[in-house]
Amino acid sequence: MMRSLYSGVSGLKTHQVKMDVIGNNIANVNTTAYKSQSITFSELMYQTTQAASGPNATSGTAGTNAKQIGLGVKSGAISTAIDTAGASQTTGNPFDIRITGDSFFIVSDGSKNFFTRDGSFYVDSVGNLAMSSNGYNVMGWQVDETTGTIKKDTVSALRIMSAENMTYPPEATTKAYVSGIIDKNDVQVASESGKIMNLSFFDMLGYAYTAKLSMKETDTLGLYSVELTSILDENGQEVDIPGAQLGSVSTAPQVQSLVMSSAYTLAGTNLSYVDEGGATQTIDLASTALTDAQKEKVANAFGYSSYTEFAKLTLADGTTVGSYVDAGTLASILTAGTDAEGNPITSLNTTGRQVIGGLIQYDTATGTIKSVNGLANDFGLNLSFGASTYPAGPYETISIDFSASTNFNNNGTSTISADPGDTQGRGTGRKLGAMSGISIQNDGMIYASYDNGQTRLLGQMAVAEFTNASGLQKEGDNLYSATLNSGEFDGIGVDISANGGYMETGVLEMSNVDLSAEFTDMITAQRGFQANSRIITVSDTLLEELVNLKR
Repeated sequence: MMRSLYSGVSGLKTHQVKMDVIGNNIANVNTTAYKSQSITFSELMYQTTQAASGPNATSGTAGTNAKQIGLGVKSGAISTAIDTAGASQTTGNPFDIRITGDSFFIVSDGSKNFFTRDGSFYVDSVGNLAMSSNGYNVMGWQVDETTGTIKKDTVSALRIMSAENMTYPPEATTKAYVSGIIDKNDVQVASESGKIMNLSFFDMLGYAYTAKLSMKETDTLGLYSVELTSILDENGQEVDIPGAQLGSVSTAPQVQSLVMSSAYTLAGTNLSYVDEGGATQTIDLASTALTDAQKEKVANAFGYSSYTEFAKLTLADGTTVGSYVDAGTLASILTAGTDAEGNPITSLNTTGRQVIGGLIQYDTATGTIKSVNGLANDFGLNLSFGASTYPAGPYETISIDFSASTNFNNNGTSTISADPGDTQGRGTGRKLGAMSGISIQNDGMIYASYDNGQTRLLGQMAVAEFTNASGLQKEGDNLYSATLNSGEFDGIGVDISANGGYMETGVLEMSNVDLSAEFTDMITAQRGFQANSRIITVSDTLLEELVNLKR
């Protein structure tokens, strides 16, 4: 009779364990990445009252089976449905990450590595990516400072928002390009100031500047001058950078040859032209009292829009046109045929206007660029900064490419403009960048974005994979640890994308508990418990009858 009592007790105990497992599953129905468990029963042991016997050939009797009485039940195994993924829960938090496949995040308490499917992370006060629940550091691979790529060696804590990662260093502008149309009929191109192009650039400290470049038409068809007129800081104030100039590699001043316009004729000392009313006007260049209006007409005759600029023209003998006009001796030089050095003077092309910059020649047949400063194989000019150029100063020489500019009729409107960087965006330069966001890619790569348009690779989250993931040991806090039966962690981890897995941000993995199955198991556990309790009550009744035999 005692055996049935013990069997009933063992049944009660095992069904209680089953309820414990069910209760734990239901309690964790909303636990992030919780993996449900199930229990199986096995027979406890048997008492053999008679061993089995074999057939007896001599007596001709058959064999008999063993007589065994079971002594109850025990818990066979408690299994974890670790390979079954839970549903997705959208959170919108960029540091909430759902992992797919059979992989696990690697986290550490500072001395030991643990593994989890719980991707609810945050960034602590020193920039470490950590678990929200317990502060354990998320582990991964760091960036090789030499190559800028991920170095897949022993995993370490990912400090993604460290002080050095919060900013992106500035860079000086080294390249620029000019594109668009320059139209000879554009009144700005023919004006004294010319067609202004604003070129934005940065120095090595991240300060922003604007270089104003003036492009003007010359007397020669298809030839335009381009010069640096001023440099402004980011507040719009003009700055003086000693030695700043635009020019070719040799930085030698370019000479613009000016030929008298066909609208003007020179006969002796008389300069003639037809006014707007159709009347012929004559200016006596021998006069010492030219009016301002007459001086402007003289300047126009030789391709200048203003007398102020024309008067600066330096002749071969070192004097300026202005000194001749003011002295009333310009006519004598023009009619002399040659200057002091014997050069023809009638077209004022002995020296011409010096251009500290470049002369851009366009092909008059195709409108495409033909040469820059006479070079047909180099369509660039350099904006240099003299003694302020690196390493003595914060400025880098800027190479400006004019090859994308054209000389077409655009109804009197020029669209030509200057942009920093080359056509592939290289050498643009940048200001100091402040971190504006962090993104985690599907392969676990972590990138920072900055407000100067740059991105930086900060690290990569590594994952762990096990031969027998069901052999992992639960440690609480949604953590697992490796065991002899799960296989050891090698300390390096793997790239999640190597086996087709991926990470998804803004999403968490929910518990995989199936409530309908749990409630069904609860019913069977309850009935099993009730049945085993009946074993005990009935056995107790039988014992009571046995005791009563003495009465």
